[in-house]
Amino acid sequence: MSGRVGDLSPQQQEALARFRDNLQDLLPTLPNADEYFFLRWLRAQNFDLQKSEDMLRKHMEFRKQQDLDNILSWKPSEVIQLYDSGGLSGYDYEGCPVWFDIIGNLDPKGLLLSASKQELIRKRIRVCELLLRECELQSQKLGRKIETVLMVFDMEGLSLKHLWKPAVEVYQQFFAILEANYPETIKNLIVIRGNWKQELPKFVSPDQLPVEFGGTMTDPDGNPKCLTKIKYGGDVPKSYYLRNQVKTQYEHTVTVARGSFMQVENEILFPGCVLRWQFASEGADIGFGVFLKTKMSEQKQEGDMVEVLPIQRCKAHVVPEDGSLTCLKAGVCKSCRIHWSRLPPYGREMSLLPRLSRLPSFSCSRGGGGSLCKLLDPVAAGGTGFRMLGLGSSPWVWVTGQRGILESGIHSLKPQTQLLGTPYTALNRLRDR
Repeated sequence: MSGRVGDLSPQQQEALARFRDNLQDLLPTLPNADEYFFLRWLRAQNFDLQKSEDMLRKHMEFRKQQDLDNILSWKPSEVIQLYDSGGLSGYDYEGCPVWFDIIGNLDPKGLLLSASKQELIRKRIRVCELLLRECELQSQKLGRKIETVLMVFDMEGLSLKHLWKPAVEVYQQFFAILEANYPETIKNLIVIRGNWKQELPKFVSPDQLPVEFGGTMTDPDGNPKCLTKIKYGGDVPKSYYLRNQVKTQYEHTVTVARGSFMQVENEILFPGCVLRWQFASEGADIGFGVFLKTKMSEQKQEGDMVEVLPIQRCKAHVVPEDGSLTCLKAGVCKSCRIHWSRLPPYGREMSLLPRLSRLPSFSCSRGGGGSLCKLLDPVAAGGTGFRMLGLGSSPWVWVTGQRGILESGIHSLKPQTQLLGTPYTALNRLRDR
């Protein structure tokens, strides 16, 4: 049996009923609660109830953190709208949406130098939600369920520039998100090179294919590429490169010696607030993650924190990192930490934007065995709310020297100063091992 509606074995039918019962608490918040939706998650895990439930619950956490219910109203930056490729051309013979991803003409390095990795991934997630909505619209139009998408990857023009490691890592991360959160949604994945003009019409009617891809469809002005439907990418002008744009905006930097780290905490007052981070580094990539602090102790040990956003490598030396997540709980502390796994000859320099909406700015210089750091008044951060927790009640940023010496920095934020704002205690940690 295929495990689809109308083709279930007795065991699969029983598993479906039990699966729905186990998820009664989630039913009001699910994007869809019909049999088709539940069976997608069951098929993805071969009808293993526990694995399917865990997968769906993690997806619902992901939906809340990424605010997916409102993502279709979000607009990416201009450079992504103009130079990130892809588009919906039409529908296949069974009515499934056909999405074209133009890889060969893409400028991955230019995009990553002009936009953050998270924004690029979020744009791809938005495409997934857009295609799911298109499936629903097609279902209503045709009077039968449409739940899968045909994807065409145009690799014509693929070269070594597309194998640039940061770009490959972005695609790897996106496909991991796709597999974990959009199971059983891809009907066919067609990679174009070679005899593609003979293969595509087997899946898609010519009137739903641009002339560029062997069909008969054109734009109203006769353009064979159907530019009104599909973005073809292209080289990104250097004027969009963020590194060039924001370098002059950095007023303060941190140079962290081997074995050093810094911590920042931000208290969350109510659920639903957005925690945002922006940073850049010089010389090499860094690791960044967000954690929930479970114990109100002075020592911030990993055992006292729950992972919310796993530590991941950020190419902040290539393009400034800019990310966010929606905080789901109030009255608890979140921690985000930034650390280094490799050390350049003279330590690593990190710059924090003075215009941050959630994080304050620092000014640090390298000392004899570590670093000297100054916390700048975060009112410039837009009054969004920051309380620094360091030594005792002092809102100092601090670093540990390579011999384990704790050096407290100079601060310009008055003790006990607290701005109204985000509900998490966000801990930013910069570390060199």
